[in-house]
Amino acid sequence: MNSIDNFLNYLTYEKNCSPHTILAYQEDLIQLNDYLGITYEIKDVKEAESMMLRSWVLVLSEQKFSATSINRKIATLKSLYKFLRKRENLETNPTLKLRPLKTPKNTPTFIEENKLIHLLEKIEFGNDFKGLRSKIIVEILYGTGMRLSELLHLEWTDIDMYQQQAKVLGKRKKERFIPLHITLIHLLNEYKEKIMLTFGELHPNVIITDKGIEAYPSLIYLTVKKMLSLITTQDKKSPHVLRHSFATHLLDKGADLNAVKDLLGHNSLASTQVYTHNTLSKLKEVFNQAHPKAKID
Repeated sequence: MNSIDNFLNYLTYEKNCSPHTILAYQEDLIQLNDYLGITYEIKDVKEAESMMLRSWVLVLSEQKFSATSINRKIATLKSLYKFLRKRENLETNPTLKLRPLKTPKNTPTFIEENKLIHLLEKIEFGNDFKGLRSKIIVEILYGTGMRLSELLHLEWTDIDMYQQQAKVLGKRKKERFIPLHITLIHLLNEYKEKIMLTFGELHPNVIITDKGIEAYPSLIYLTVKKMLSLITTQDKKSPHVLRHSFATHLLDKGADLNAVKDLLGHNSLASTQVYTHNTLSKLKEVFNQAHPKAKID
């Protein structure tokens, strides 16, 4: 077993990383391994020197990879060589001089509150299983701020109808509880009954396919894209846009930043602060309209 396999096994069985995370690491390291083999005739990443890794980053830039993608690969390298230093007695760490590239500060894309309210209260989704499932997907993502992966793995046993809350297993297997508004509770009960009528039994997962089995990411993604296309022409129409909308609208209404951080399952407050840009813009607009000195040229 080579060094990369050992590292991936460590992530899988000791760090309990998600399959999605493991796959991302694996793809990055296969690319690195191929580059080292072709360019420097190196068969094991332990033989790589700092200059070789920097040259790979340069090649990625020349191939027009985004700064965000390259920085993710640099983070992968740093994790790999930190592991090799500890577990395989690698003498030096060739990633010490690797620095992340500068990335543009992008503010999160979100949907205006009135448009989402119009979608959920005025547009007919249909009362059959598919229609209710579509509405449930949008209502949960916007009403809770869940990630796509969290919704995929949400089970009925995670939902407490009486306490009006859902238990969510987030990144790094971190649990959190999210309140559920009463409209969503009623809709979940209606959806649950429709599943029983359609399939004769209740699958453990809340979101299931037309065949009554566990759903897959593209089903949720395509559902969200289709529904959001009814209310907006903006390019981004993903489940994460609904998560962004959830956070932005809470902060616009004066929600505490730390509370929003906990609801989103962020480890760092800095991750949540990206949503304050839109709120600050709104505050500036109010200030310019209301403060007498703001009207003076």
